[in-house]
Amino acid sequence: MSRAVTNWSATGRRASSTSVLRRIATLLRPNPGWICFASAMALSLLGVAAIDLSAPGMATRHMVFLCLGVFAALLAAGPRPDFYRRWAWPMAVLVLAMLVLLLIPFVPEAIVRPRNGARRWISLVVTDLQPSELAKIVFMLVLAASLRFRRTHRSFRGLLPTLLIALVPMGLILMEPDLGTALLFLPTLMAMLVAAGARYVDLFKIMLVGLVLASAMLPMLRPHQRARIMALVAQVQGDDRYENDIGYQGARSMTLIGAGGMEGHETEHASMLLRYNHLPERHNDMIFTVICARWGLWGAAATWGAYLLLLLGGLLVAVRSTDPFGRLVAVGISIMVMTQMLINSGMCLGLFPITGMTLPFVSYGGSSLVVNWIMIGLLLSIARSPHRTVWREPFQFSNSEL
Repeated sequence: MSRAVTNWSATGRRASSTSVLRRIATLLRPNPGWICFASAMALSLLGVAAIDLSAPGMATRHMVFLCLGVFAALLAAGPRPDFYRRWAWPMAVLVLAMLVLLLIPFVPEAIVRPRNGARRWISLVVTDLQPSELAKIVFMLVLAASLRFRRTHRSFRGLLPTLLIALVPMGLILMEPDLGTALLFLPTLMAMLVAAGARYVDLFKIMLVGLVLASAMLPMLRPHQRARIMALVAQVQGDDRYENDIGYQGARSMTLIGAGGMEGHETEHASMLLRYNHLPERHNDMIFTVICARWGLWGAAATWGAYLLLLLGGLLVAVRSTDPFGRLVAVGISIMVMTQMLINSGMCLGLFPITGMTLPFVSYGGSSLVVNWIMIGLLLSIARSPHRTVWREPFQFSNSEL
């Protein structure tokens, strides 16, 4: 009996180790997810170099978060997409609870400590957690799980519950306030609905509803946020009265981007420009400005090129996936990262108001960097699943493909 148990145990261990090796081999197999991984790594290393130039003391800490992020990505790449589909709603409940916790006024500062009037972070003693970053991932997982194999989104009425999935976390995040992160939800929602096969006329109606609701949320903006919008309008009109006040950050950013020219400046010269122009948040929200001052227009073009490559890789992952859930998540991640990049670049160039939006993989920030790398891990998980290139109407698969 004992010999049989021993043999069974040994056989189980061999089977388990074989399964692990098979998963590793599948993960390492070439697929479009590794295009996203390579692009994200190039952007992250660019971020380390730019942070070292703008705030040298933070570059080492950012490198530590980069290592944690890559490790988190590899962990996230392990489970199949079905695992995330099953746990999407429980994770949503947990993240919504954390978002509500941030807004409770009597929560001790040891747990939620306001910064510059914003309540965005939960203290974990050794570091801080930003629930709005987690909400971006969970929102895409819940939306993909909700749209999977359903046809209700093919009508305007059926789209309304889907819109609610985006508006609930948006409203909570706006109340922190965090306008930048909240802005990412609607473009991502629209892209995922297009991928799911929603009718364009219904999407146009939803867009109008979203604009109306967004206008209704304007009173939730803080005075400084409304003032930044006014400063941008004044700037477009050629009015410089806000340049030494609420429009100071945007004005300094545009000056430094112009000073970078085509090829940028040497490290010492670029560091001096940043220091004497007193650019606020140059290691964080304004990191794109640092790239332009150091490496010029060529550096900006290379940065945008890396994001375009990441977008291409993510969409290739979606095209190859026969799993509706995975396909939607891949589209959502690709569009969300691209939207965030466009908003951050636009505000540095003076095209959008300053919103506190970070540049994905590049800006300093532990929660943001780790969450972005988890998205890369999800793309790897989807890419290593059974696939077939699909160009037909979204989700109209034959039984043999499901």
